[in-house]
Formats: sequence, structure tokens, C-alpha cells
Amino acid sequence: MERKLYPKIKFETMIIDNCCMQLVQNPYQFDVLVMPNLYGNIIDSLAAGLVGGAGVVPGESYSAEYAVFEMGARHPFAQAVGRNIANPTAMLLSASNMLWLLNLKYHSNMIVDAVKKVIKVGKVRTSDMGGYATCQDFTEAVIGALPQP
Repeated sequence: MERKLYPKIKFETMIIDNCCMQLVQNPYQFDVLVMPNLYGNIIDSLAAGLVGGAGVVPGESYSAEYAVFEMGARHPFAQAVGRNIANPTAMLLSASNMLWLLNLKYHSNMIVDAVKKVIKVGKVRTSDMGGYATCQDFTEAVIGALPQP
């Protein structure tokens, strides 16, 4: 980044392991982190762990022409395949972010508000949130929390 073009933006370089330590000790010092893919994977895994795990963090990747929406921390959860135990929060929030990008903000907000409501009430929690609910249970609770037409 050309510093002369953006004099008000504070720009620093940091070694990845120091960055990880700083994120754990004082995450509020960062507004935006820009890095190549490998370092991004390391940082998103760390950040997901700090806020509740891979099942709750939505992810977005942008290029000049495309946007990809997915779980933020890209960890295979092979033991969950076919068992109905994965937390769907990250996928629901990723879908909401995609709707936001497509200017469907009302629908995006509906999903986010419903997910937040289910998490706040706390009656339906998947195992990674300290509960016993299945993926289907959680998804049905979110659907039930959507505003009725």
C-alpha cells in the first residue's frame, strides 16, 4: 500500500506469530488485517477460537469480480458428517452477509436478528455452545424466531 496516498491510515507490518499473540492479548488494537491466504487461515482459526469456535464465525473473501461466503474458519469437521451435530450459525450468518451484499438488507437483518435471538435465549444450543441440540434443532429454532408475515 502506498502510504503517501493514505496518510491518515496507520500501516504496520508484523510477524505472524507476534500478530497472533497481540490478537489474544489486545485484539482491540486492530481494525483491519490484510494478509496472504496462509496467514489469513492462521488468523481466522485463532479468531474463531477466541469468540466461540469455527461454528459461529462467518467468512467472506472478495476479489475484483467475485465474493465467496463460507464459514470463517475452514476446518474440516469430518466426525460431524451425517450426524446432525454441527453448529449452523456460521453458515446462516454467511448467507445473511451474502444477502446484504446483494442489497437484500431487510432479509439479511431478519436472519441475523433470528440467530441472535436464539443464541441470547439460550434454550437451543449445539454441543460447541454447551448444549445438546442438533443442527436441525438449532435451525428450526432460528426459523421459528423469524418474524411472521
